[in-house]
Amino acid sequence: MAATALLSSAPLPSSPNRSILPTRLKNQSKILWKQKKCGKFTACSEFYKEPTFQYGVSRRNLTFIALSSSLSLIFPFSGFCAEEELKMGSSVDDINAYSYLYPVELPSKQFFFKWVETRKPERYSSAAPLSPDARLRIVSERVDIIDNLIISVSIGPPNSQFLKSKEKSTWSAKDVADSVLSDKSALRVTSTQRLAESSLLDAHASEIDGEPYWYYEYLVRKSPTKTAQEPNLFRHYVASTAERDGYLYTLSASTLGKQWENMGTSLKKTVASFRLLPPTESYVPPYKDPWRFW
Repeated sequence: MAATALLSSAPLPSSPNRSILPTRLKNQSKILWKQKKCGKFTACSEFYKEPTFQYGVSRRNLTFIALSSSLSLIFPFSGFCAEEELKMGSSVDDINAYSYLYPVELPSKQFFFKWVETRKPERYSSAAPLSPDARLRIVSERVDIIDNLIISVSIGPPNSQFLKSKEKSTWSAKDVADSVLSDKSALRVTSTQRLAESSLLDAHASEIDGEPYWYYEYLVRKSPTKTAQEPNLFRHYVASTAERDGYLYTLSASTLGKQWENMGTSLKKTVASFRLLPPTESYVPPYKDPWRFW
């Protein structure tokens, strides 16, 4: 299968006014800083420079700006600034030291996402397992039940069947995806059978702040509800994985396949924003107190 880009979008239009690009970048960074203050993030197809900050800016604001500024470097969003505006909320988990942005509103379509935090951030030892062997566990989750959207963060050790080396710089995006997906099943089946439940569409890697992040897109071909009649009903996922302390941290976002055309772009922006943060005093590494469940 020919590899396709994780974010399928039209190529960026060439601009005849390249000479004014530095000025446009400078202006865009100012606009983004103002939009952050009112809670609005605008997705653009042009790169922009990250503003310089002095001491006194909060950790949450720094995280929000840092995430927003790198989205276009990972995924080449299609369209222009005037075409699509997306308000994003920020989620920061100090227990597991990561953050991400999630869609809140599409003002142009007067559409509001209806998120419910079904799992508040918790330590790995007390988190809900995704498989009988309890290797992969959900440490936080938010759901939009009405629009069939799920954003979850899971943590688990690498599967040595796919990631044989301990040197993460040698890992391919496909092997990382296979490692995560092989442990992602509530059924008592083998790793190979769990992997067969999913169809990997694309996988690629990107280096951010000197650390590799692996991005992949896949389908799970099974009905998410007992009442679904369509035999080919599936969920469409995008995910980002990073490694720390010998564990894989994965953010995944999904919706029903028939809703992907409308929701896919917003979910891809969420996945692109996922970052591991420098640990604070609140950070609890996955290997600490594995017996503790509170």
